[in-house]
Amino acid sequence: MKRFFYILYKGIAWGLVFLIIFIIITNITIYSETKPYIYDDVIKSPNAEVVLIPGAAILESGALSSIFIDRVDFAIKLYEAKKVKKILVSGDNSTESHNEVNPVRLYLLKKGIPDQDIFLDHAGFDTYSSMYRAQSIFGVTSVIITTQSFHLPRSVFIAREEGMEAYGVNADVGHILLRNYLREILANEKAFFDLLIHRKPKYLGEKIPITGDGRNYP
Repeated sequence: MKRFFYILYKGIAWGLVFLIIFIIITNITIYSETKPYIYDDVIKSPNAEVVLIPGAAILESGALSSIFIDRVDFAIKLYEAKKVKKILVSGDNSTESHNEVNPVRLYLLKKGIPDQDIFLDHAGFDTYSSMYRAQSIFGVTSVIITTQSFHLPRSVFIAREEGMEAYGVNADVGHILLRNYLREILANEKAFFDLLIHRKPKYLGEKIPITGDGRNYP
C-alpha cells in the first residue's frame, strides 16, 4: 500500500511539473511571437482592413466600463487616422438583457463614426470566438485589435493563427488590475487548446462581408 501511494504521489508531482512547464512555454510562445505585431502608438501602427474591438463589461446603467471605453476610443483614433476603413465590435449578446455590442455602436455614432462603417458581432462570446468569426463570418483578412496589454498577445496570436494579418494597438489608460494579468496565464492555455482542436464557436451563421454596408446587418 505504501508503494502504491508513493507511485501515486510521484505521478502527481511529475504531472504538476509538466503542467507548470507547459504553462510557461505556452505563455512565452504567445508573448514572444506576437510582440513584433503590437504597437503603443496609433500613428506607428500599420494599415488594415478593419479594427476589431473585443467585448468587455457593461455597467448596470448600460454604459460602457472604463476598460471598454478605452478600447473603443483607440479604435476611433485608428479610424480617424485612416488606418482602417471599418470598425467591428465583437461581444456577448447571449440574452436580451446582456448586450455588449449595441451600446458601443451608439457610442461610436455619438463620436461621429458613420453608421455604414460599423459592424456588430453579437456572438463574440470569448476572444477565440471573436477572432474565428471575424475571419469566417465577416471575411476579414487584415485586422488591428484594440484592447489592453494583458489581452493583446492572446488576441493577436489567435487572429494570426486563424489566418488573418493581425496587429494590436495597446489601449492601456490605467484602468487595469493585477487580476487581469493573472487571468491571462490560464486563458493562454485555453487559447492553445481551442486552436489545437480548431473549436467552432457556438454560433456561426450567414456571411456578413466586412466590405459591405454595416447598416444592412443590425
